[in-house]
Amino acid sequence: MTENDRMNQSMLLCVPVEADRGLASPVCAHFGSAPAFMLVDSDGGRCRAIPNNNQHGGHGMCMPLQSLEGEPIDAMVVGGIGMGALNKLSAAGIRVYRSEHATVGEVVAAFRAGSLELMQPGMACAQRGHGHGRERKECEDGRGRNRTS
Repeated sequence: MTENDRMNQSMLLCVPVEADRGLASPVCAHFGSAPAFMLVDSDGGRCRAIPNNNQHGGHGMCMPLQSLEGEPIDAMVVGGIGMGALNKLSAAGIRVYRSEHATVGEVVAAFRAGSLELMQPGMACAQRGHGHGRERKECEDGRGRNRTS
């Protein structure tokens, strides 16, 4: 199956979000520190939020994947993600895409248009020297600017 074929079939996407507002949910800039995850059908737009009960802890110590255990996720769409989480998702057969869109609805539209970039290991936060302080939840984009959601 080609990447274009994959984009044309209905898939269950998971998007880290700041709050549950359906398709208008604001995207959280980083996977591990997201307060919740929005599961959304890429075709019909049906969605439901799952709280991230494992977001607190030092950088690299949060366990957000535990909150998603047992969910039939086909793809994760993130602004930033650490290497450990990227490896775990990849090992589980979940494709990870990079997006800087502001809302879940925009993410779904970009996914359907085939314009999301497949996340590569060199793009993971640990690989690019990104810092995450306790007060800062966003990644820098590699040029020293903070990405906003």
